[in-house]
Amino acid sequence: MAETFFFEALRAAVDEEMEHDPSVFVLGEDVGHYGGSYKVTKDLYKKYGELRVLDTPIAENSFTGMAVGAAMTGLRPIIEGMNMGFLLLAFNQIANNAGMLRYTSGGNFKIPIVIRGPGGVGKQLGAEHSQRLEAYFQAVPGLRIVACSTPYNAKGLLKSAIRDDNPVLFFEHVLLYNLKEELPAAEYLLPLNKAEVVRQGKDVTILTYSRMRHHAMQAAKILEKDGYDPEVIDLISLKPLDLETIGASVRKTHRVIVVEETMKTGGIGAELIASINDRFFDELDAPVIRLASQDIPTPYNGALERLTIVQPEQIVEAVQKMVALQV
Repeated sequence: MAETFFFEALRAAVDEEMEHDPSVFVLGEDVGHYGGSYKVTKDLYKKYGELRVLDTPIAENSFTGMAVGAAMTGLRPIIEGMNMGFLLLAFNQIANNAGMLRYTSGGNFKIPIVIRGPGGVGKQLGAEHSQRLEAYFQAVPGLRIVACSTPYNAKGLLKSAIRDDNPVLFFEHVLLYNLKEELPAAEYLLPLNKAEVVRQGKDVTILTYSRMRHHAMQAAKILEKDGYDPEVIDLISLKPLDLETIGASVRKTHRVIVVEETMKTGGIGAELIASINDRFFDELDAPVIRLASQDIPTPYNGALERLTIVQPEQIVEAVQKMVALQV
């Protein structure tokens, strides 16, 4: 076991997969000589050459389209979005090309492409650099959407995403890159379609993902001291949702709180609540509570920025209110 930063875990995953499969290559802005905006590709160009770690112009639509074409010919491109918000410029290529070509070609083409990079609300990065695109792409057919949250799952999930024959949007949080964790020395891969039960509990199910996993666990520690017993589930797979794991938890706790960093309107939580009501409504003892970001562009001001996203104390309050109603 070796203590590893989050960004180092991602780098190790890319390195191992490039070594494992010569069809894997990386492209994006400043991924080569500069090593990526958060050093996920640092020095890989020295090992694999400049044609497998390819610095691109500032033209997201162009290099994403090129990556889709490369995937159609049998290569396995990994696109790094310097900031995931910039990939709005490639929405057409991701949705109409990457997501749909396997279907519109009658299965003649596979699109094994990974689109990864930093997103979420950082510390005073401003509205355009605080995007959470997972909800934007949730409705697009043909895409897998994965959100990693720890060095351990970041490495195992990215390796699986690179080997998957479907296009995978792989979301990393800008404030998690310096998170540390001990990782196994042996190779491991993690399933892309499974949620993780982070904490077992019986009072209420907290469904969350990405950075909010850590806020939920902070809240759980406070709640535990006060005698509450929340179950915390990291969704990991945002598309498709792991409704088997979610359903098992709902049948146990009968209460659900969704905690997300995405904006409330049209967010991942909206789909979660609809799916829970469709499948597990009779198991619920109370309506599902949704804690999400405010429906405004993220302010640059630090104090205002904090007010727009869910904080651990809000999770504590929501659990206390929900459980109290059932006593």
